[in-house]
Amino acid sequence: MLPRFFALWLVFMPWMANADSGAHHLTIGVLAFGTVNWELAAIHNEGLDRKYGLDLEVKTLASPEAGKIGLRAGSVDVIATDWIWVAQQQQTGADYRFIPYSTHAGALMAPAGSPIKGVADLAGKRLGIAGGALDKNWAMLRALAQKDAKLDLNQAVDKVFGAPPLLNQQLRDGKLDALLDLWHYAAKLEAQGYRRVLDGREALQGLGISEPLPNLGYVFKQSWAGSHAPALDAFLKAAGEARNLLCESDSAWQKILPLTDEPDVKLQGVLRREYCAGKVKSWGEAEKRDVAKLYALLRQTGGAELIGKAEKLPAEIFWPYELKP
Repeated sequence: MLPRFFALWLVFMPWMANADSGAHHLTIGVLAFGTVNWELAAIHNEGLDRKYGLDLEVKTLASPEAGKIGLRAGSVDVIATDWIWVAQQQQTGADYRFIPYSTHAGALMAPAGSPIKGVADLAGKRLGIAGGALDKNWAMLRALAQKDAKLDLNQAVDKVFGAPPLLNQQLRDGKLDALLDLWHYAAKLEAQGYRRVLDGREALQGLGISEPLPNLGYVFKQSWAGSHAPALDAFLKAAGEARNLLCESDSAWQKILPLTDEPDVKLQGVLRREYCAGKVKSWGEAEKRDVAKLYALLRQTGGAELIGKAEKLPAEIFWPYELKP
């Protein structure tokens, strides 16, 4: 298996060197370990950038915060992040907008023999959290613990924030009692015998929301989109088609396998199945109402520090975009 960053270099370097200077330029910032890379690679591999007249530049980020800094500074046009951050930033005067990308949320993982059976059992434990203090998965887990067990996880656990590869290793080394992980890293742990205590869909159901929500999306400045509408439109069309191809074309999937960093064929199939299960099938007023409901629940748990001062979800954070099943 190719080393992670070398695999990224192989996929993206020829693309960037042969960009069509007459196409609509868009720069996207992505994490090296994020599954958005699979989709971006498929755009290039299947010629969708040329099909839609898109000059797509990919910048690999060291951390989620680096992407947010780049978006503020204008060094990237688009990043993939959650609507929670967008809602918080909108209340400070930022003009960021959100288009849904995936319904995937994280999973709470523990060793097979661990006594941790639910959120209440996390009290006093050392918990790894993939992401920062404002991560969407952490926010939902905190809300669920407060609702079900009257437990303030922010105070009740010994928190360790970090990147998924590092945290996965710490869990394997016994340095963590449990790990709130990204979905694809959780799948790898499960294949190695670790137990899924709770996943994001179950957390939503526990909070009273029955349907999967697109927590993760493409985020950009409204001011940028207003003057670069053709580039945004080309990107959304290319990304949507790439997503479908990865789920429907074995050839397209095989080409991006180095980016999964996974040699096990069986687990490669699991990753593909789970990736496709996270596709956003519907996005309209009903889904936005559920997001607003979740916003209110998270505000009760995390307050203004987590979600912002506004009592209701700022509806203007959503870019005009509708997807019907």
